[in-house]
Amino acid sequence: MNIEITARHFDLTPQLKKRIEKEVMGLTKYFEHIISTQVILDVEKYRQTAEIKAKVYNAVITGKADSNDMYASIEKALDKVKTQLKKHKGKLKEKRPEKIAEIVTRVTRPHTDVDEIDV
Repeated sequence: MNIEITARHFDLTPQLKKRIEKEVMGLTKYFEHIISTQVILDVEKYRQTAEIKAKVYNAVITGKADSNDMYASIEKALDKVKTQLKKHKGKLKEKRPEKIAEIVTRVTRPHTDVDEIDV
């Protein structure tokens, strides 16, 4: 997974970068097929905002939160992304059983021709 971290209006510390990478890699527990993740951190006076965009197969899942503490903003945004990833995974599981059942019946159906059977 590709992780891109952008810090606006402040300097990104190595500790914060390491923690973000660890937390974002933890998202794979909820959905394994994340293509890339973009983390945007922004500071305006007292408001510290974290926005996380996770790109999956056919969707972009976004979580945005702000508070007085950057670590709290990151945690809130991660929680939003986690719930959306769970929901996205559930939708895929709901759609997939019919496709799987259709493929199984097609593959297991015997291919016999009436002309080939000896009586």
